Formats: sequence, structure tokens, C-alpha cells
Amino acid sequence: MTTRQILNVFEQYQKSRTTFVQAVADLSTRPQNIETLQNAGVMSLLRPLLLDIVPSVQQTAALALGRLANYSNELAEAVVKGDILPQLVYSLAEQNRFYKKAAAFVLRAVAKHSPALSQAVVDSGALDALAICLEEFDPGVKEAAAWALGYIARHNGELAQSVVDSGAVPLLVLCIQEPELSLKRIAASALSDISKHSPELAQTVVDSGAIAHLASLALNPDAKLKRQVFSALSQISKHSVELAEMVVEAEIFPNILTCLKDPDEYVKKNCATLIREVAKHTPELAQLIVNAGGVAAVIDYVGDSTGNVRLPGIMMLGYISAHSENLAMAVIVSKGVVQLAIALQEESEDHIQAAAAWALGQSGRHTPEHAKAVAQANVLPTLLACYLRPGSSEDLQTKAKKALKNILQKCVHLPALEPLLHDAPPNILKHVVAQFSKVLPHDSKARRLFVTSGGLKKVQEIEAEPGSALMEYINIINGCYPEEIVRYYSPGYSERLLERIDSHQPIMTN
Repeated sequence: MTTRQILNVFEQYQKSRTTFVQAVADLSTRPQNIETLQNAGVMSLLRPLLLDIVPSVQQTAALALGRLANYSNELAEAVVKGDILPQLVYSLAEQNRFYKKAAAFVLRAVAKHSPALSQAVVDSGALDALAICLEEFDPGVKEAAAWALGYIARHNGELAQSVVDSGAVPLLVLCIQEPELSLKRIAASALSDISKHSPELAQTVVDSGAIAHLASLALNPDAKLKRQVFSALSQISKHSVELAEMVVEAEIFPNILTCLKDPDEYVKKNCATLIREVAKHTPELAQLIVNAGGVAAVIDYVGDSTGNVRLPGIMMLGYISAHSENLAMAVIVSKGVVQLAIALQEESEDHIQAAAAWALGQSGRHTPEHAKAVAQANVLPTLLACYLRPGSSEDLQTKAKKALKNILQKCVHLPALEPLLHDAPPNILKHVVAQFSKVLPHDSKARRLFVTSGGLKKVQEIEAEPGSALMEYINIINGCYPEEIVRYYSPGYSERLLERIDSHQPIMTN
């Protein structure tokens, strides 16, 4: 046998291996093939090919494994059980950039499914190797490593702390400054995933100088980058006043308000979320947003959006209104209550209606003037309907009831209260009648209107426990009228009159 013929055997073997891994990598892109590949024992066949002497075979084997692991929890567990992770981690430090990208993809595909699988990736020693990859010259390798680190960090605080301990955060901040857009996006996303768990982790990100670099990208034309930038700044801001102030000091206001009109839904939502996270902390931060024109911009945003995109805007208006009567009045004057009332009526999902109910309660709870502004937007019947609706979630019922109480306890605008006399259950009715008992003794015009509108008649029909607060309020109202008027509107009065006719003896005159 000649040398050529012998070498031919090896060439054929190499060609077969290459053909096999390429075919598996291609088949694993289609979900319908996954089960068949798994049943054929694909994992155990790919594993030795990760150490193949031909680099292209190694890379394609890693790519195929990543695609399989990405598909399901079960296949990701098979990668862990097959002792494949240590091999990948070893190769991350040794191999070329193409293999590093493929290996980081497998680690990400395993880590994404659950905290337990992410922990397995950490236990294999992957974090140090991935952090070193962030220093690679090739942006594709950095991107793959940043992506894997973000997927590990997103599950819980302990895993995020492990990522921090590997020294990855300053390197991720450097990645934000690289020219490649996709690398910027993924690095910003990873910083967001680290920051979200605790004030300490967010502080670590801040200490690495992330805020200034993130803030400088807030008006970048790339929508996907802006999504991640606003998400990261939101996750930093949400934890404490100090962190929110540091974000504000990066001079994001009023510039970012233009992003509330961005064509990209996620950019708008994440921008509104950032404003909400800053506004919630203190009256001073809320006032800063008001002064920058933030309230009017968010009210327009609430009017222009629907569903979950609308939610952070609704909550931001609630937080601002909650801080003080002046801030609540700023929301009312800017027609915020009108938009919140529309949202309460239009939205079909309970959690969004609950947020709108809560925000309206915060707007109306300060003074009679605030309560009147909210009541005139005709929200009281809608809040009552949300509270009484049999299908309403417990959260919506609680928030609608609380909002009704908050507004009713300040509301002295009687025309808005009167419809509730007819529809409200006893626990709400008590607050409605209480407001009438406060106003009627001091307002003769209101007393007359209360009779002609049927309000006094309705009060006489209320069955109140003797000695209860409700009974006391009814007695105060009845005390505002002559006794014969009260008797006239009491239930059964006409029957008693008829009985008197029956028993009355006519006076006969000669």
C-alpha cells in the first residue's frame, strides 16, 4: 500500500468527521430534529470531537452543542452530565478566536435555563476564562463572553456576585466604549443583569464608572442599544436615593424625555421605567423631573401607549402624586388625571387597571381640591365597578377600594358622590354618606339639591346598624331637614298616609 493510499484513509476520515459535525450543526437549527438527534446519542458523539485535531471540526462540534443546549433544559443538563463544560473552559484559554466564540456560546446556552445550570457553569471555572475573553482583541469573542456572563448573572444575586468577583465588571464597562454596536448592546445588557439584584451589586457597577458611559449612549440612534442603556440605568436607579441621584447627576434630564416618543416600543417603555425609578424615591427627585417637563411628557406617553408599555408611565404619575400635594397638583394641572381615567377604562388587564386605580388614589387623597379634580374625571363609578366586578383580581379590588376611600375622604364635590349612594356596598357607602354629613349642614343650596335629586330619599332607604358610624352620619343628614320632609321620604310613608285615609272619619256637615 502506497503512502498516498494510507494518507487517503485519514483524509476520508477527516472529511467524514467534518461532514458529520456540519450536518449535525445544521440539523440542530430546526426544533423538529432535536428529539431524533438526542435519541441517536448525538451528545456522546460530539464530545470527543471538541478535542479533534482539526480546528474547524472542534468549532463546528461546539456550535452544534450550543444549539442543542440552547433548545431545552434537558439537553443543557446532558451537556453538564457529559463532563463537557471543563473541556470547553480549558479550550477557552487555549484555542483560536473562532473556537472561543463557539465555546462561549455553549456556556451561555447552558447557563440561560436555570440558576442550577448557571451554577454548574460557574463551578466548571468558566468565569475566569470568560473574563479573560473580554480582554481579547477580537470583538466577536468579547461579545460572546459578555453575553455568557450576562446570562449567568441574571438569575440571582449570588451568581451575579460570582461574575463581579471574576473581575468582569470593569471589562464590561470598557466594552461599552468599544466602537462595535452589538458589543455595546450586550455589555450594557450584562451590566443591567448584574445591577438588578441588590444595591451592593449596583454600587459595584457604578464604582466602575458605568453611569457616565451609559448616559452618553442614551441618545444613540440605535434602538436596541438604547433599550439596554435605559434598562441598565433603571436597574441602578431603583435601589436607593443615592444611586438614583448619581444617575440624575449624569445629566440625563431633560434629554431622555424625547425617547418617550421613540418609534421602538421597548425604548419607550425602558425610558419610562427609568423615569419612574428616579421619581419614586424623594419629592426632590420628583420635583426635578417636573421641572424638566417630565410630567407632561409622561402624560403624553400614557395617552399614546397601551398595555404593559403604558404601565411604567401610569406608575410614575402615581409616585409623583404620592410625594406631596403640590406635585399631585402638577399632575392634575397637566391633565394627568384624565389620561389615568382613560387608562382605567380602556385597559383590560387587571394589573394595569390596579396601577391606574392606585395612581388616581394618590392624586386625589391630598385635599378637597385634589379630590374634586379626580372626581370630575368621572373615575369614582369606574373605580367602584372595578371593586365590585366578580372577575377582578384581589390586587385590583384592594387598590380600587383604597383609591375610593382616599378620594372619598377628601371629596366634598357632592354631584360626583351622588351616583355612589345608589350603587356602593355598605363599606364604601359609609364614606360617601360621611362626606354628605360634613357638607349639608353648612350649605343650604346643596341641601335643596340633595332632596330634588333623590339623595335624601336614598339615605332613608339605607339600613344601618343602630349606634354605627353610618347611622350617626344619617342622623346628621336628617337633622339638616324638617322632620316632616324626612318622614315624607322615608320608606313606607305613602302606605301610612293611605292607611290614615282608610281610618279617617269624614267630618259631616249638615
